Amino acid sequence: MVAALMTADLAMLMKSYCEGDRQAFGVLYERTAPQLLRYLIRLSGDRATAEDLLQLSFLKVHKARGSYIEGAKPLPWMYTIAHRTFLDEARKRKRARVVDVGGDIPEESATILGGRAVDSATPPDTEKLNETMAALQSLPPSQRQAVVLTKLDGKSMQEAADIAGTTIGAMKVRAHRGYAALRKTLKQSKELGT
Repeated sequence: MVAALMTADLAMLMKSYCEGDRQAFGVLYERTAPQLLRYLIRLSGDRATAEDLLQLSFLKVHKARGSYIEGAKPLPWMYTIAHRTFLDEARKRKRARVVDVGGDIPEESATILGGRAVDSATPPDTEKLNETMAALQSLPPSQRQAVVLTKLDGKSMQEAADIAGTTIGAMKVRAHRGYAALRKTLKQSKELGT
């Protein structure tokens, strides 16, 4: 049974999980948690926060499994839950006036095309990376999500739109505005010499 679960696609695992198969949940978690964690790290800018958000997201997945539409792709559904969990927690923190003055930098870097960067002999410029991550955190949530999904996670516009629950056109607009805002912020930062 476990071997069959390991080779099953996510939709089959989700179906089994919704029907009460505990092993299916374990395999589903194992196969989706790393992607969702990377996404949440990039949104929040902090690994510890992202790990907490991941756990909250999976609690919400568990509670909402009855609303899952059998045969639908579970990953976009799970990304949507994770994103909304991030937004809910960000709103709570904003209301509580918690100010994050720093945070972990995501462990994986990405190329400009959004794929995994190949390790090179030259270490990354930590100052530029910190500056870029700070600029990313300053974006409105919808633009940050678009940039993270398309550039850092390497999702296609269609995949990003599915995850965000929007149209491709809206995702393109969000991504374009996010890129423009990042360029402007980084250019201003460079001109100021910070």
